[in-house]
Amino acid sequence: MIEVELKYRLDDPEDFLARLLARGAVPAGELVERDLYFAHPVRDFAATNEALRVRWDGRAATMTYKGPLLDAVSKSREECEVDLAGEAPVDEATRLLERLGFRPVRVVEKRRTKFHVNWQGRDVTATIDDVTDVGVYVELEVIAADADWEPARDSLQSLAKDLGLRNPERRSYLELLIESKHPSSREDLRHDLSGQGG
Repeated sequence: MIEVELKYRLDDPEDFLARLLARGAVPAGELVERDLYFAHPVRDFAATNEALRVRWDGRAATMTYKGPLLDAVSKSREECEVDLAGEAPVDEATRLLERLGFRPVRVVEKRRTKFHVNWQGRDVTATIDDVTDVGVYVELEVIAADADWEPARDSLQSLAKDLGLRNPERRSYLELLIESKHPSSREDLRHDLSGQGG
């Protein structure tokens, strides 16, 4: 399965929320997520656009691998996810990954408010993220079969245009966070994501 996603910075979150609700979006809850990202011991995730994280949202935990981006417009990529049974397994998964040579990079924390909206026959998840030290963004997402990801992407682009969203953001929250801490140095970003540094 392919996670098809478009992300946009929100300069006026309240105005965007009004437009989203006017299109029939249904609230689906709010939570705080803490994502711990890892660098691969021998592969440069910054160069390959891959990601490995362990997420805890206060109730459930997951370990997720995100494959390389599939196009130059969206954040569409293969996603493999494994559910972990509670907070204690987060520590165990972290320990396991460290034993295999993966290195923790950074924690990304965000307050997420999810909505579901039907668009062109697709159930789209619209998530407003208030990301600590990064800003407020919205992600539009659907999960699609391998053969359907491009039509799904086109549908999301149509919804984004209808909602007045422009200039999609392809960088991950991790990249944006690292860049906010090292605004003058792309080398610091590469160093943090590549797994080459300490």
